[in-house]
Amino acid sequence: MHAIGIIPARYASTRLPGKPLIDLGGQSMIQRVVNQARQANLSRVVVATDDARIWQHVLDFGGEAVLTSADHPSGTDRVYEAYLQLGETADCVVNIQGDEPFIHPAQINLLLDLFADAETQIGTLVKHVASEEELRSPHLPKVVLNTRGEALYFSRHPLPYQRQHNPADWLAYHHYLRHIGLYAYRPAVLAELTRLPPSPLEIAESLEQLRWLEHGYRIRTAETELATLGIDTPEDVTRALAQL
Repeated sequence: MHAIGIIPARYASTRLPGKPLIDLGGQSMIQRVVNQARQANLSRVVVATDDARIWQHVLDFGGEAVLTSADHPSGTDRVYEAYLQLGETADCVVNIQGDEPFIHPAQINLLLDLFADAETQIGTLVKHVASEEELRSPHLPKVVLNTRGEALYFSRHPLPYQRQHNPADWLAYHHYLRHIGLYAYRPAVLAELTRLPPSPLEIAESLEQLRWLEHGYRIRTAETELATLGIDTPEDVTRALAQL
């Protein structure tokens, strides 16, 4: 399979400006993401950025990068522009989060395995909710699936609501799943997604993937047991350094 990994990276960040360039133990965050992604079964790994500082930095450490428009409303749109710039036809395009320096190559490969099925349009990962804190956190979207392993709905609230049980006991009675924000798309589907208008459910939950579900696209999932650590705040940087 010919798969291209694209890492959207913006300099502007409300809580942590310039975070792709933050030093984590002698390497920038974006360099660590690139190095991890290169270990997966990807034909090519490219950083897509709207900032010349990030672009030059990636080139300096031997990575590949393209400059994209600063006006994209989402990482998905930035990924598609970068894909078009590459001028290369792929079987699938993987959108790799630029703020997860510890992403596992095995997670990317698990996502790619979904595309052995020609009917897969979009793929993403889910993980078992292991604690009450995870279940209740609005920062960790939850997902419910159908019997084919396709997403039915994503929410920042716990899903499903177990009417017959006390909320404090829900984890004992259901295999709750949280969403891991790693996506892969068929290129033709990716092109269509960038033309969709925002949807009511997306706006309500502030979750872009709900736009795709509302417009009838199918999102296949694979379950991973591997944990990830996204970097959004200075406190996250401290945790990342401790993990290193």
